[in-house]
Amino acid sequence: MSITRRDLAIGGISLLAGSSVATLARAEFGELLRDFGEGIEDFAVAQDAYIYGYPLVTMEYTRKIMTNVAGPVGNRAPMGHFIKARQYPDASFRDVTAPNADTLYTTAWIDVGKEPWVLSIPDMKDRYFLFPMLDGWTNVFQVPGKRTTGTAAQAYAITGPGWSGTLPAGVKEYKSQTSLVWILGRIYCTGTPEDYAAVHAAQDQCKLVPLSSYGKPYTPPEGTVDASIDMKTAVRDQVNRLDTIAYFSLLAQLMKANPPPAADAPALAKFAQIGLVPGKDFDPGKLLNADFAKRVPQVSFDRILLQFKVNKDIKDINGWGFTTKTGLYGTDYLMRAFVTAIGLGANRPQDAVYPSSQKDGAGKAYDGANKYVLRFAKGQMPPARGFWSLTMYDSSYFFVANPINRYSISARQNLKKNPDGSVDLHIQKDSPGADKESNWLPAPAGKFQLMLRLYWPDENNPSIINGSWKPPAVKKIS
Repeated sequence: MSITRRDLAIGGISLLAGSSVATLARAEFGELLRDFGEGIEDFAVAQDAYIYGYPLVTMEYTRKIMTNVAGPVGNRAPMGHFIKARQYPDASFRDVTAPNADTLYTTAWIDVGKEPWVLSIPDMKDRYFLFPMLDGWTNVFQVPGKRTTGTAAQAYAITGPGWSGTLPAGVKEYKSQTSLVWILGRIYCTGTPEDYAAVHAAQDQCKLVPLSSYGKPYTPPEGTVDASIDMKTAVRDQVNRLDTIAYFSLLAQLMKANPPPAADAPALAKFAQIGLVPGKDFDPGKLLNADFAKRVPQVSFDRILLQFKVNKDIKDINGWGFTTKTGLYGTDYLMRAFVTAIGLGANRPQDAVYPSSQKDGAGKAYDGANKYVLRFAKGQMPPARGFWSLTMYDSSYFFVANPINRYSISARQNLKKNPDGSVDLHIQKDSPGADKESNWLPAPAGKFQLMLRLYWPDENNPSIINGSWKPPAVKKIS
């Protein structure tokens, strides 16, 4: 079974019908497990362990690829360097799927196992921004930003497992459960030349230094390029092609520097029976059945994707699919692995929710041969205190070339209202006319898909988080 990134985009995507996953779901893996005789229990435990470790292994592969350069270039930079996106991508961009045209990323990978790192954020002058910090298990453990800490200048020491010490005055400690930390900063930008310049200045004032160098001149060292790292194959494909022993061997090594939280103790006690013990090398001798071992990766990943169909926290409303259970997962290992597979780096829902849609309100796939309208009733615009936007993607989740170079639409287009106070967004290939062009989101000639972004969604009614606001259906115009 071949699954592409577009199949995995966040949303109520109907996939896997008729696949081995659907069969396994109906049979609850019973038929498959009976084939393994004495290995039945180990096979089940190995699946759980695979799912449990999927985020940590994926984070490591992502880190290796994104930092395997001598200096910052494009969307890559060595460990301890900021990666600064300077402009929004256009329709020729193919580096990552589902790009956005709302925030400029300022990101970095750091290792806080040896010493803390200090992140300094300048005065953002009331501009919306957020700098979520992910640990190795993909939990968003802190989110400095306008919603949480305001926009004045601020500094944070990110400390690793077991660290204790004294911090400089004015520097607040943020504790990471793991040595691996991914800082995924986002700064809102309107995309005008003047606003680009203002955001670039803010990016250049963001500083990241080891604690021992704080307050001193510091130049981050060049990176070392490892020619053995596959820089072309997608991360998910590289992870999924690892065999069981290679996967668990890597997971065991990663858990030494990225210890699991105490709440995981019951699960870890089970994993010991297949040779996976935190702080120790993986013992493949505990895998009793070679036949089940070779099938663990595929069956486990099928279970992860099955969350599209069976997880009650993944909603499908009016043709829009989304979840509000991201960023903090506790012991919900399946949801954690699922979000890793479809949207690594997802924010907490208080910071962002991303409804996605591949079908109109009648359940028909979008096609540029048709014309559509998305109507927000009076007082029912997407409730977000940061910003909201609607982005157009082709069938592969890339931007769509169009005559006005508009890849998303939002309030910054000065949307026109209808006489009754409602707002219509016109989604179609050709211009709806000069009087409606401010509300036009250009579509391609063929298949396409849509994504809403609600940053800092309201938590009081109406709210997408508590369900009191729902994205309306997109309707085809006859």
